[in-house]
Amino acid sequence: MLREERVTGIILAGGMSSRFGSNKALTRFDGEKLIHRLYKNLTAVTDQMILITNTPEDYGFLNITTQHDLIPNCGPIGGIYTALSTAQTSLIFCVACDMPFVNPAFLEHMIRRSKGYDVVVPIHNGQEEPLCAIYRKTCLKTIYDQISSQKFKITEFYKNVRVLRLNPSDSGFSENDMFFNINYPTDIKEALKRLKNQRLSS
Repeated sequence: MLREERVTGIILAGGMSSRFGSNKALTRFDGEKLIHRLYKNLTAVTDQMILITNTPEDYGFLNITTQHDLIPNCGPIGGIYTALSTAQTSLIFCVACDMPFVNPAFLEHMIRRSKGYDVVVPIHNGQEEPLCAIYRKTCLKTIYDQISSQKFKITEFYKNVRVLRLNPSDSGFSENDMFFNINYPTDIKEALKRLKNQRLSS
């Protein structure tokens, strides 16, 4: 793919899936494992991939580079810190493992808008979506300082870096299902219903 910067795709799969009852990344959705669906969407727009997980043995089927959290027990912000610390590119695209409807075309749009920013984050229903966002290595110290202060809300450090907030609909993309995520087993049924509706309307 032709662009000014190379980008590493990051899948964050370090959560406990306590609300789901089992490892939700490995649950089947539309004939494939949820994480494999996300892997295909991310590889379509990134140059290399890293999976942030503390159970790499669960994901051998992906043939993907894995990395343990460098700073454990601080949630997704720790995964972002680990990703930025280990990626070989200055730009990473972080996505949570439980989002079945991420749109590769919108991800590519975000990447192309990233020049001059430390963070590119989508806005959905007036809220930032930090687990489907771009981060630059220039964020590393700010994130480390925040973690050291025991503050684990991802968007807390946004006030100290250059952030571009993008509303998908403003750029011509549908955001109806894009940020839907799986927390409970019942969410799989809801996701399948949404997928069926997408196919009927296409």
